[in-house]
Amino acid sequence: MHNITTEIFYRTARSGGKGGQNVNKVETMVEAWWHIQNSHAFTPEEKELIQTKLANRINKDGYLVVKSSETRSQLENKHIALQKMQELVAQSLIVPKKRKPTKPGKAAKEKRLESKRRESFKKQMRRSDW
Repeated sequence: MHNITTEIFYRTARSGGKGGQNVNKVETMVEAWWHIQNSHAFTPEEKELIQTKLANRINKDGYLVVKSSETRSQLENKHIALQKMQELVAQSLIVPKKRKPTKPGKAAKEKRLESKRRESFKKQMRRSDW
């Protein structure tokens, strides 16, 4: 796994939700910012893959931004944001296997033809002239 923790910078803000008076004073919401193109942890090909897969989460300046305001602790939110970011990057690097087109087997063809015969016979029986 590539280590991007040194390349991420954090911003804090006051988060909404529960917390009472605390919510108006303490900046517990954390945003993790990571500039993909300036990263030294990935090859240009990997950066391109991340860029295309996470395009909707990357801002116009090229930063991948992940927010966390799940807990009342800034430190916990920082860990959560980092974890989310690492998971996103790891998921974006997974290249799906190419599908190999296969032909239907002999048994499958026979089964299809047999069902066609049965349907045809059923309809013939309905048609029979009296």
